[in-house]
Amino acid sequence: MNEKDDDDLKPHYDFDYSEARPNRFAEKYNQMVTHVGLAADVADAFPTEQAVNEALRDYLRIIKNTGREVPAS
Repeated sequence: MNEKDDDDLKPHYDFDYSEARPNRFAEKYNQMVTHVGLAADVADAFPTEQAVNEALRDYLRIIKNTGREVPAS
């Protein structure tokens, strides 16, 4: 199977944006999360957002259990 066989999109879609509405969940989502940028070498080590969060939670547990403070940036 080649790449063309994997593509299920038609060559042309006729989207009607005249009735499009803003995403009603976007503002609430943006209030629930904090976005941070990762250096390329760090991002390469973590394939998903979940992997980053798990590693940071492990780091925080280690810091808490050793009685140390999270270093300020």
